[in-house]
Amino acid sequence: MDRNTLIGLLLMFGIIAGSFYLMKPSDVEIKKEQALQDSLARVKQGLAPLADSTIAATEIATVQPVDSAALKLPFGAAKFGTEQIITLENDKIIAKISSKGGRVKSVELKGETNFNGKPLILFEGDHNRFGLKFNAAGENINTNDLYFATADTDVKISGEDAKSIKLQLTYGVDQYIEYVYTLKGDGYNIGLDINTKGIQNKIDQKSIALDWETILLQKEQNIDSERQKSTVYYKEVDNVDHLSESKDDEKELKEKVEWIAFKQHYFSNILSSKTGFSTANVNVKSTIEDEVVKLYSATAQLDYATQKDNSYSLSFFFGPNQYKTLKAEGHDFHKIINMGWGPMRWINQFITVPVFDFLDNFHLSYGIVILILTLLLKLVLSPLTYKSYLSMAKMRVLKPQLDEIKAKVGDDNAALLQQEQMKLYKTAGVNPLGGCLPLVLQMPFTIAFFYFFPNLFELRGESFLFMKDMSTYDTLFTFSPIFGVNHVSLMCVLMTLTTLLTTWYNNATSGATGQMKYIGYFMPLIFFFVLNSFPAGLNYYYFLSAILTFLTQLIIRSMVNDDKILAKLEDNKKNPKVQKKSSFQSRMEEAMRQAQQNKK
Repeated sequence: MDRNTLIGLLLMFGIIAGSFYLMKPSDVEIKKEQALQDSLARVKQGLAPLADSTIAATEIATVQPVDSAALKLPFGAAKFGTEQIITLENDKIIAKISSKGGRVKSVELKGETNFNGKPLILFEGDHNRFGLKFNAAGENINTNDLYFATADTDVKISGEDAKSIKLQLTYGVDQYIEYVYTLKGDGYNIGLDINTKGIQNKIDQKSIALDWETILLQKEQNIDSERQKSTVYYKEVDNVDHLSESKDDEKELKEKVEWIAFKQHYFSNILSSKTGFSTANVNVKSTIEDEVVKLYSATAQLDYATQKDNSYSLSFFFGPNQYKTLKAEGHDFHKIINMGWGPMRWINQFITVPVFDFLDNFHLSYGIVILILTLLLKLVLSPLTYKSYLSMAKMRVLKPQLDEIKAKVGDDNAALLQQEQMKLYKTAGVNPLGGCLPLVLQMPFTIAFFYFFPNLFELRGESFLFMKDMSTYDTLFTFSPIFGVNHVSLMCVLMTLTTLLTTWYNNATSGATGQMKYIGYFMPLIFFFVLNSFPAGLNYYYFLSAILTFLTQLIIRSMVNDDKILAKLEDNKKNPKVQKKSSFQSRMEEAMRQAQQNKK
């Protein structure tokens, strides 16, 4: 081999080696090709291709083989695609709309956080499924699993502006299902118009099922309390009702349904229809899975006319369970907040809420607002408190005379003892129940606040004194769970001690003896274990109420003279008009006389 031939061979090998090196694909190109091959393999298996930003949708469409049989199926071409996310943002929320299913994939509430300080996201990913279910040409269709097409991009607005995006699920030429999402600049609502065009002859049924499933995760410190206040609400005709809050529940709604709400403790996802859903089936399930509050599902029927195109006007509300916010939305949304039953609900709706909102307008600390609210309540109820204390004072000054009657009659004849005591009450002009009736009249207000504060959204995340969040319990110290209890609330301890002090003072001033004396001490201890895990705001109110009650009694005690009361009662014994029996006293005396005769 001559010299020229050897040089030529070396040059050829060099060129070949250099071309291999220079033309070697980059790491990005290798990953891209691998993802493409994986997606093609999934397509051949009947699965959706992998969503990967390194693969262009046109590239997949170019190389993936066309399955003519699949294309002939209803919405066959929409079974494969690449997920596209469109963000809708206004002053209140950030919602992400997915082209897969055309559904709301996640919602974040701006300005709100979870108990751990992270952004508050109502749901995200596959935790929210939403789609239409129907039969087309013999095939069962669920739009949640299909890919919609859209040419729209992200939307960010504020103020009075409003913008819409469109997503289309194509069946054929001029045959499609269209979702139109509309967002206004300020609010928690996202409008959804569903339009079906040209497919009326493809769907042979009188209704289309709208399927909605959501998994809601923990957002509050006390997940047990959060679970107890979370369930499905709905409005059927003019009646707002709900499923059980304490157990798994399901109900078939046979009348027209205006809206369905997946309610969490302080936040709700509400789906409403202008024309209403013809029927619906709602379901809620509990779970012990960590961080999962509850599992919700609803299947609502949309009337479908097979002789024309159909349109449905729906609306989502993604926002807080704040009474004034829900009240402003209308449609009785505010009724998903549990304000109690009967008189307690009326007190909260027509007295507590308006007064609280009025005080809230001054932008004071909520600890101060609760203090003022408690002072106003005590001021309004002070006449009843005075009458109650005055009645107890009368009973106290009559105690020596009652003891004389007891010594004279003895303990063996209870009926005669009660008869003689009632005679003394009548001649002295004393109602033995006078001290109890004012307290009974105050009870509806006490119970009403038991519902009001645990459901008060305004307290969420608000701190006051040592309470970091007044919407949940404060912690003095924690320990290993004992019968499900793992902490002690400082505010609950203060409330209990103050109540015991008030009880001691009441017993001292009223002269209570026997079982009644000890029941007064026993009840605060029971309430300590009940209220230990309740919101600090509620215990703070009860603490203030006990303090103010104690101070009020001290003031009234300084105004009341026992000697003057006793002199007045002695004068009553000489006044026949005072001795006139009330109907209650007459019935009591008659009952005791009858008991005495039966005993004889």
